[in-house]
Amino acid sequence: MQDPFSQSYAQARDKFLHAADAAGLPVESHRHPLPGRDGEILAMDVVREGPVDAQSLLIVSSACHGVEGYCGSGVQVQALQDSAWREAARASQVAVLYIHALNPYGFSHVRRVTHENVDLNRNFQDFSQALPLNEAYREVEPLLLPEVWPPNEVNAQATAQFIAQHGMVRLQAAVTRGQHQYPDGMFFGGTSETWSNLTLRKVLQQHARQTQRLAWIDLHTGLGPSGVGERIFACADDAAAFARARAWWGPKITSIYDGSSTSAFLTGLMWMAAYQECPQAEYTGLALEYGTEPMEKVMMALRAEHWLHNHPQASADLKAQIKQDLMDAFYTNTDAWRTQILAQAQEAMHQAVRGLSQA
Repeated sequence: MQDPFSQSYAQARDKFLHAADAAGLPVESHRHPLPGRDGEILAMDVVREGPVDAQSLLIVSSACHGVEGYCGSGVQVQALQDSAWREAARASQVAVLYIHALNPYGFSHVRRVTHENVDLNRNFQDFSQALPLNEAYREVEPLLLPEVWPPNEVNAQATAQFIAQHGMVRLQAAVTRGQHQYPDGMFFGGTSETWSNLTLRKVLQQHARQTQRLAWIDLHTGLGPSGVGERIFACADDAAAFARARAWWGPKITSIYDGSSTSAFLTGLMWMAAYQECPQAEYTGLALEYGTEPMEKVMMALRAEHWLHNHPQASADLKAQIKQDLMDAFYTNTDAWRTQILAQAQEAMHQAVRGLSQA
């Protein structure tokens, strides 16, 4: 059995494809229009285990936020290599759909966003309607992306003053809820559907329109205590779905709707596509959010990487440091952390299969 985790997107994709081949499962590849950091092919790769007419389907997806794929890909490769897990799903008559690298560009280039500079998990809006306004972002935008990096003393003091006055939680909410007014800004939700948005919808149309019960575990990192996988309710604000999610994944499941999650309230969420593309299915979703570093360090790493995107003329040394800081913010490169990640993901997947089979 190969080590499921990787040090580059190219390596992660190779391991995923190899694990699928070893399991005797075909791969459906949706090629991205741009090359990767090292010139490699980028793709959203899809592997299905189970009949096309299965009444119950579990989706396990990675790299919605590119760099977070270093964690999610490892979970998927491990699952494909885990014969006991695969047999449990088959015995429960649950098909499993692995979607590897929802945002392959961000994964390869060590960015959180897509090649359109869009946060994929803010991009599932109705673009025929007026887009949400985030007035709070307008207030903090000048602090986030200063002219120079590292921030000078004036910016550092102004940012510290804002946090002292309003709190880190308010700053996090203002920034992370998403915005549609600043294309070069942080957490930009876009003004049209991204390549990843459109491609994912095609995958859902092909694989999930025959099922009656649909579950989705989307793998994320960057919020909460190190190594702890927060189980965030990933559905519409629906009491019946929340009750079902609690029954499957336990009473500690959190929600952006009642303020119990470390995540801010968000709009344009990716998993809303499940309702739009698979209206026939009873849908139950979970975002498994693994902690890495304190929020202050994660936010600083995000600011730096976005500043770098807007200042490509930065020195090679500064570029390398900023990219490493972003990696550290979303992937903890230790055996202890990776062991925690795999154990919690395995538990959540087994719980989803039991829930689907009992529905």
